[in-house]
Amino acid sequence: MNNLFFFIFLAFVVVMLALDLTVFHRKDHVVGVKEAALQTLMWVALAMGFAALLWVHAEWVHGRSADDFASAAELAAYRHETASQFLAGYFLEESLSIDNIFVMIMIFASFGIKREYYHRVLFWGIFGAIVLRFVFIFALGALVTRFSWLLAIFGVVLIVSGAKMFRPKSDAPIDTASHPMVRFASKHFHVTTQSYGHDFFHREGGRTMLTPLFLVLLVIEFSDIVFAVDSIPAVFSVTTDPMIVYTSNIFAIMGLRSLFFLLSDMADRFWLLHYGLGALLCFIGAKMIGGEFLGWHVTTAVSLGVILGILAVSIVLSLLIKQPAKCDN
Repeated sequence: MNNLFFFIFLAFVVVMLALDLTVFHRKDHVVGVKEAALQTLMWVALAMGFAALLWVHAEWVHGRSADDFASAAELAAYRHETASQFLAGYFLEESLSIDNIFVMIMIFASFGIKREYYHRVLFWGIFGAIVLRFVFIFALGALVTRFSWLLAIFGVVLIVSGAKMFRPKSDAPIDTASHPMVRFASKHFHVTTQSYGHDFFHREGGRTMLTPLFLVLLVIEFSDIVFAVDSIPAVFSVTTDPMIVYTSNIFAIMGLRSLFFLLSDMADRFWLLHYGLGALLCFIGAKMIGGEFLGWHVTTAVSLGVILGILAVSIVLSLLIKQPAKCDN
């Protein structure tokens, strides 16, 4: 890994987060569909720009130069493959994150949080995810490099997770009081049930108390960790290069907030997407197992095509086929 490249990338992330907090969302407000759509397009454009950079100078990622390659054809193939791996990882992470968006919608609804505070919670949730995924991805990358058979184990986990997604989704609200993060916070810290605007903490009677908004942030972070157990190993099926896995993950989750606001009001319209993501996890899991024990080799281009294909078919069928009415028992 090229340390200079990595620090430049982190600096870019910090600058974008600072602009988001101090310029684009300096004041609490309800993010509308138009604003969310524009920001989503911006993040997708930035990700495509990064892919274009890899297409032109992928060797920079690991501190290599054009002279390190035997021929121009070998260099071009390396750049093409690296850019393709990034795109496959990015679209895979972005696709799987859609299901996490539906979970976030239920979390906000269950806690009764006002919509104008959604972005503040999501901003700090994304900030925490960036740090946690750095640890998770590079630790996992080191393990996979040393013990390749771990990919097969992750493949089994993904198939099990994918199979579970074929079960009908429950629309029941989350029991906030019994959530493990809420119980942990209530046991070890002072918690108030009173909301204080967008504040995460409130000082009262000489004690610092956690507000409901901070509890929501904890639950959001917890859901992201659970989500990462599936999504990160899935991206390792595309590439075992931790730098490509990390950058594709970060671009995807940086755009997660705007995608959340874009989809939050039409989550029910994409009712088949949940099952499509289940099929995607099963495909990735089978690919990881087959690659380790059966010698299967699925190219990055094929993986990218399957990812985009399943996502597109799920969305189109959701719009064409009316969701069956739910029976109340």
